[in-house]
Amino acid sequence: MAEPFDIVIYHNPDCGTSRNTLAMIRNAGVEPHVIEYLKTPPARALLMQLLARAGLSVRDVVREKGAPFAALNLGDPALTDAQLLDAIEAHPILLNRPLVVTPKGVRLCRPSEAVLDLLPVQQGAFVKEDGEQVVDEHGRRVATA
Repeated sequence: MAEPFDIVIYHNPDCGTSRNTLAMIRNAGVEPHVIEYLKTPPARALLMQLLARAGLSVRDVVREKGAPFAALNLGDPALTDAQLLDAIEAHPILLNRPLVVTPKGVRLCRPSEAVLDLLPVQQGAFVKEDGEQVVDEHGRRVATA
């Protein structure tokens, strides 16, 4: 019997990338712990741990599109990590998604198929919402052009 494979996804159900990532996790036969981070944002200390494990900076996970990024002038390179974290805490939509945590590591899964490196073998074909085939019927990643 296979060892349990615990996965946590910081998910936004309104985001296609996040929905595709969640679906690929389930296609691997794993039901993850889904945290809708807009309702339950990760605590600052936890977010810092996740970023460290993923090898990401705070700036790497600040979402520019569809968020108050410009209004808050968050593109200013003089802003410190603490200031960016303050903005994410005040506006969780600024946290780019989905962040996925597995025994194989932590990753910001953009594009969604980046999650495949963190998962057990896919159990069948997978096609993203936009129609792009990512995994074939044998559970193998499809080569991209």
